[in-house]
Amino acid sequence: MAGTSPAMTERMMTKNVPTLASLADDLESGRTSARKLVDECLARIADPSGEGARAFIHVDAEAAIEAAEAMDRLREVKAAPSRYAGIPVSIKDLFDIKGQVTRAGSRALEDSAPAEADAPVVARLRRAGFVVIGRTNMTEFAYSGIGINPHYGTPKGAWQRGVGHVPGGSSSGAAVSVVDLMAHGALGTDTGGSCRIPAAYNGIVGFKPTQRRVPLEGGVPLSFTLDSFGPLARTVGCCAVLDAVLADEPIVRLQPRPIKGMRLAVPTTVALDELEDQVARTFERALETLSRRGALIERIEVPEFLDVGVMNTKGGFAAAESYAWHRYLIVSHGDVYDPRVYLRIQRGESISAADYIDLQATRRSMIARTTARLAPYDALVMPTTANTPPRIADLADDKAFTKANLLSLRNCTLINMIDGCAISLPCHREGDVPVGLMLATSGGSDRRIFELAAAMEGVIRV
Repeated sequence: MAGTSPAMTERMMTKNVPTLASLADDLESGRTSARKLVDECLARIADPSGEGARAFIHVDAEAAIEAAEAMDRLREVKAAPSRYAGIPVSIKDLFDIKGQVTRAGSRALEDSAPAEADAPVVARLRRAGFVVIGRTNMTEFAYSGIGINPHYGTPKGAWQRGVGHVPGGSSSGAAVSVVDLMAHGALGTDTGGSCRIPAAYNGIVGFKPTQRRVPLEGGVPLSFTLDSFGPLARTVGCCAVLDAVLADEPIVRLQPRPIKGMRLAVPTTVALDELEDQVARTFERALETLSRRGALIERIEVPEFLDVGVMNTKGGFAAAESYAWHRYLIVSHGDVYDPRVYLRIQRGESISAADYIDLQATRRSMIARTTARLAPYDALVMPTTANTPPRIADLADDKAFTKANLLSLRNCTLINMIDGCAISLPCHREGDVPVGLMLATSGGSDRRIFELAAAMEGVIRV
């Protein structure tokens, strides 16, 4: 939270934090108002001792206040569009918001025309009555799992804020906005973990939906094949509400599945390699807790995961597809790109049409094989990231940055490559470095993942 000590920030991450459900109850009972919620968020964003100036690229305070007052008037006459009407949420700078320039965390798009319409996901949030509080910072063009941005600054993650750890990326400002109570939910994107990594690094929840459930129009693409749009929030229930809105589905009460009898598979291929000691210990403790409560946990090989490294040798889908989108912009504005992002995009220039066709064929085969392999289980369970949030100062060296980036992205990327759905839950004890536990499975099982996660989130941190 802005202006608080690291210890206090950690406590805010674990208990007594407002949820979408509690805020909706407060709004319905009159204990608070949308205007008050917006004013509180704006005050936190403006707090000079906090991370608001780095977490947000743009804040439209006047529009947010007007929207909040409109929701309050609608609620007075029993016409609020949903029980969540008036709750402030943040929007990653990757999305179109009518009348605003979509910069995607870059200087290269500053001279672009303002968007003529909201992205469908933004429009759906507005239609449910959520108030857009501002545009959050991100890795330039969403191309890293670390969250560093040389153009707009890097918001410090919640862990040991005085030391300065990375927030995770690419939805860096999204996660910080939620954990610091500058917004009560956030819209992010996830191409290789960009919702789940910052959630894990900041002790909150991040969800990657099955791609086909949420429309991708109105967002600057990184990889047409792998991009997904999803929420970051403080609880599983909060993410489930936002996910339903984004997917234009009914908001249905979330029923946790009993832990006893859950069939969980721990992939021993790739996902457990090179884990930091704290990640390994925290993950194993969470597994032991679930096992004691009756979960059936089996360690299995998933040889299909070995395909991912081979597929990404030349940069994979992200390099090929981002280069296709950026190749003309680079000609005119390449000199203002983050050099680290520029180099990753440029790798796509050497990927031939034949290479790309091979990638698509390999992925189709991989999806079919993993879907069959995972069918007997309710979910895969693994650490969200292989590392804990590194210090910003330690990543000035390109070699150190590259290593940390790969360790942050590796496990999450496995799920995007199999067209799956996944959620990251905090599983560390209060006061410990944040560690995320990821539940994932094949595409189309989003509701199951939410039900499993809802049962686990109250027990795996003890």
